[in-house]
Amino acid sequence: MRRKSEGVLLALSGMLLYGLEPVVIKANPTNPISFAFFSAFIASLILIPTVNLQEAKATWKRGALIGFFGTFLAYISYSIGARLSTAVNAALITRAEVLFSFILASIFLREKITGRRAFYSLLVLSGVAMVITQGKGLEVRVGDFLLLLVPLFWQIGHVIAKKTKANPQTIAFLRNSFGSLYLLPLAVTTGLEFTPYSVAEGFIIAFGQLIWYASIGRIDLSLATAIITPAPAVAIAVALLMGEPVTLWHLSGFALIIFGTLGLSGE
Repeated sequence: MRRKSEGVLLALSGMLLYGLEPVVIKANPTNPISFAFFSAFIASLILIPTVNLQEAKATWKRGALIGFFGTFLAYISYSIGARLSTAVNAALITRAEVLFSFILASIFLREKITGRRAFYSLLVLSGVAMVITQGKGLEVRVGDFLLLLVPLFWQIGHVIAKKTKANPQTIAFLRNSFGSLYLLPLAVTTGLEFTPYSVAEGFIIAFGQLIWYASIGRIDLSLATAIITPAPAVAIAVALLMGEPVTLWHLSGFALIIFGTLGLSGE
């Protein structure tokens, strides 16, 4: 029970930290691919002192896969999607992660998906759909579509991480090291541009992933994902302070997402 309580507290801490991420990504003034590369690279540098080298050697193949899905594909989609959409949309749409989590966790990790979980997941999905459509039908903008792919890539990486026997520091280091290597050729091709926002994002990535992998090492992946779902509350608060528009559709969708998440967490 103590170990599970630690996992829940870690997930809650991650929720607060990840709430700031879409705001930082949206504020980035440079090439999004270059931003993603520098952010992942800086995160890997921050994590170097914490790495168990023997463990890294033993698990580098899985680390390479986690970096490909969780960082390379996810960050390309997130960085470009956030630029084409808004910070609030980025924060809310990526909360569809809980749905991908339940599907992948049930298939690959054999975590039980009950009727209650399915009902509350549907509420989360309804909230995400409300944010994307803004009451204007089913037309989805390119930025929103890219943002919807992000949680799928994250969860594929998380499933691999859940099956990897390594400490959180090693997994996070491998993910960002390989992720930055995959991103480098694209960043050079599109133009390397450094911005201090990459440093801020690097710290969020490094410490956020340490907290996250420590959390899913203690509790179910699907439960940890549900707990971090309210993270957009932080992004919405910052967006309001910065003058970014927050509509009634955003707030209504967020309410459904929160209600669904509370139901999932309660279970």
